Amino acid sequence: MTHSVESRFLAILSGALLIFVAPLFVLFLFLSSARARTDIVNHASIVATSNAKALSQPLWDFDGVSVGQIAETIVSDPAIARVVIRDANQFQLTRTAKGFQGEQRLDSVSEAIYHDSPNGLQRIGQLTVYYPEVGLFSSLKPIELGFISIFAFAVMAVSAAAIIGNRIMIITPLMRLTAAVDATRKFGSRQRVNWDSRDEMGDLAARFNEMQSKLEQEERELRLAHRRATDIYNRTPAMLYSIDADDRITAVSDYWLVATGYSRAEVIDRYFASMVDPADLEAYHRRSDQGSEDVATKGVTVRFIKANGERMDVLIVETPPGAGDLRSSFSLSVMTDVSALKESEAHIRRQAVTDHLTGLTNRKGFEAALDEKIRQADETGQELACLFIDLDRFKWINDNLGHAAGDTVLCDVVSKMQPLLRPDDCVSRLGGDEFAILRMAPQAQHSAFQLAKGLTDMFDHPFDAGSMEARLSASIGIAFYPLHARSGAELLQMSDMAMYSRKRDGKNGAQVYDPSMTDKTRRRAEIEDFIEAGLANDWLDAYFQPLINLTTGQIVGFEALLRLIHPTRGVLPPAEIISVAEDTGSIIRIGNRMLDKAVAHFARMVKDQDLPDAYVAINFSSLQIEPGLPARLATVIERHGIRPDALVVEITEAVLMQDNPEVSQILGQIRKYGCRLALDDFGTGYSSLSYLNRFPVDIIKVDQSFIRALTAGGEVYDKSRMLVEGIATISHKMACTVIAEGIETQEQWRILLEMGVDCGQGYLFSRPLPAHELEALMQSDIVHTRNSGVI
Repeated sequence: MTHSVESRFLAILSGALLIFVAPLFVLFLFLSSARARTDIVNHASIVATSNAKALSQPLWDFDGVSVGQIAETIVSDPAIARVVIRDANQFQLTRTAKGFQGEQRLDSVSEAIYHDSPNGLQRIGQLTVYYPEVGLFSSLKPIELGFISIFAFAVMAVSAAAIIGNRIMIITPLMRLTAAVDATRKFGSRQRVNWDSRDEMGDLAARFNEMQSKLEQEERELRLAHRRATDIYNRTPAMLYSIDADDRITAVSDYWLVATGYSRAEVIDRYFASMVDPADLEAYHRRSDQGSEDVATKGVTVRFIKANGERMDVLIVETPPGAGDLRSSFSLSVMTDVSALKESEAHIRRQAVTDHLTGLTNRKGFEAALDEKIRQADETGQELACLFIDLDRFKWINDNLGHAAGDTVLCDVVSKMQPLLRPDDCVSRLGGDEFAILRMAPQAQHSAFQLAKGLTDMFDHPFDAGSMEARLSASIGIAFYPLHARSGAELLQMSDMAMYSRKRDGKNGAQVYDPSMTDKTRRRAEIEDFIEAGLANDWLDAYFQPLINLTTGQIVGFEALLRLIHPTRGVLPPAEIISVAEDTGSIIRIGNRMLDKAVAHFARMVKDQDLPDAYVAINFSSLQIEPGLPARLATVIERHGIRPDALVVEITEAVLMQDNPEVSQILGQIRKYGCRLALDDFGTGYSSLSYLNRFPVDIIKVDQSFIRALTAGGEVYDKSRMLVEGIATISHKMACTVIAEGIETQEQWRILLEMGVDCGQGYLFSRPLPAHELEALMQSDIVHTRNSGVI
């Protein structure tokens, strides 16, 4: 570098001299030479002219001595090198200056010699004066040579000064800078440049020194950061390691060595895959496919082989080589022991598919087992039976004995169920009081029937309910794969349908799926849709059937009956509507809608028909007997302006059978407000005269089955007559009004009147009709006879 800079400087200096100084020097020489040439030519011309006149007479007189003297005089001139005199007769005289060298080139000036003779001016000869040819340096005068010498010395002095100044001011600091850089590179220490000047080189040296100081500080910080990073790498309580692109370990932390039991010498340059369980190698190698160019980290969970041979579940999260802002050929990975987490996950998975109360699999676990059983059945060609079990009366146990007792009963049921099961059977608690059993066998039907019989017999004995025993039964639905279903979901659905069919047919037993059940299910789903559409589009209406005083034949009230009027199918069967509505819970919304409509129609009818003492009886489901019912009744009565006693709340024995203190309280509030209570369908189910004593019942309605039997004759007639007479007598003793349902003939009317039954209703008097049609009939003289009471 030093020679290059100095050589370039010398080349630049030489070029400047050649370009600027040399042309000036040459020009000076040419100008001096031209001037000297002009001077000598002029001088030679003057010499020739003056001497030509002097030679005129001697040459005319042929005075050779005088001619010779003149010639000597001429060559004595320092500027004249030779002189040649010729006359007309070819006489020639030549004289050469002393010291003249013959090889020197000469220039000449000639002058004709004339003589003024009597004959006039005649040319008698010629004088030729020779002088040396003027060169670039030969024409220089001493003063000019001195000037040139001074100029050359000045140029050399300036050049020398420039060279010396360049070496001192530029080359020397550059050499020191180069030496500092070489020393820094060679010894690693940041060398400084010892140069102090108030110029650019001084500024360069100062900035270089400043840069060296900053770099030195940064190096110290980097070394400190490296030490800290190394300490963090080794002391962090995490298993850190690095691998290269070939999966060889390049570094491990101290914690990694402690956790795995290896030494650093054992693992450095070892393939990491060699310490992965062979079963997980595929997942480990596949980890590179899990990320993308936009994902800076990749993770995989594998079993790691420790130094002592133990397996350890680890989660490996690594930053691949070159990921993100890193441009390294090594990855940075962290290995976390997740063995405890794996055990927890397995425990959570078991909990997710296990019922915590009974220890059986739950619905989610059952569905997984069902799919697996279906697959096995397909592979082995066997049949698969699914038994869907629902406990009857379990809600009563929860409501009356408490949920703790219910839990105890469930556990006892499961305990007594276990001896009936095979080791390969799958039993699950689907939720609440519902269970399901899967049994696979070549002849699954016979085996399932035996299991169902064993389960049914099991419920003949009481179950532990904690401080007491409880009796309950079970409704069992059975379906078979592939006989009844093509998939696991269908198999469960079909067995569920069979169970509900068993419940509808009286509970306590087993029922095998029949394709007709699907039609019933579709019909039920259709009814559910109709109910929702009816509530949304106001298809629900209240029909009225008059209640007749059997003695006077006059109308004493009306029973409001639910009707759903479909726009295309007309009036739908109310029994189906009520049954589905009670199962789905929509009966509450239907009941609220019916209450408002029935009372509104009734209020208008009693006003228009002048029936101030009439009442309206409205049926209420057990689901409607809730704490808010009394306030709702009061609101409706107040809105439509009827008497409280004009509203009769009809309930069935099922409401009273619950023997729920809350129900008793609600009914008491309704009675206290002024509304009356009617017990519908009395004589069926679990009829108990104690209801008349424990509940504030005002009206007893005898079921129509007894009324139809009154005209059947024979033993049935006698028993029905005694039952109706007994009910009427006892009810009258309890101050209750007796109403007979389903009167269709005049004979039934007569018999009931003889028995002392107070009122009646039925097709004999009128079918249930819309309010406006019933009003029209009551206003007609043809069909409305107050005396007969028949409408």
